[in-house]
Amino acid sequence: MTSVQTPGLTRFNTLPESAAQAELHEVCASTAWGSKLIAQRPYATAEELFLASDAALAELTHEDLSEAMAGHPPIGRPKPGDPTSSREQRGMAGASEELKAEMLELNLAYQEKFGHVFLICATGATGEQMRDAVRERSGNSPESEREIVRTELGKINRIRLTRLVESPADSGEEN
Repeated sequence: MTSVQTPGLTRFNTLPESAAQAELHEVCASTAWGSKLIAQRPYATAEELFLASDAALAELTHEDLSEAMAGHPPIGRPKPGDPTSSREQRGMAGASEELKAEMLELNLAYQEKFGHVFLICATGATGEQMRDAVRERSGNSPESEREIVRTELGKINRIRLTRLVESPADSGEEN
């Protein structure tokens, strides 16, 4: 991993705290996770940021993890107008109506059993792969599933943090 700081990482390191918090909230809805990352700025490299993210994620309480999961829409139903969840769930976009209906049913059964949305790093996964994962994971114990969710959240956070640090120093977008 290179030690050269990307323009996006430089921008993130120098953002006012409230703006940095807002950007991190788009990555992960856990306030505790975001606060831990903010407190450790500046980061010399993206890898340093990723390691801080992993450490913060490992320390999340049950409540913090629930807060993080609440920021994710169910698979097959990305938030309207949210390009991030739409991009990540692209594998469901071309799915058949039967598969979409089955995912809705599986999502609801999963949520009933575990009390939270089915969370998977959907980037690059097909609709069938996501369906198979929810079927398989529905048999887990709540404790086992919570740790799988933590792992999946870590994958999602890394993908989203990568996009954040690789973005141009000034994207020209209004916030």
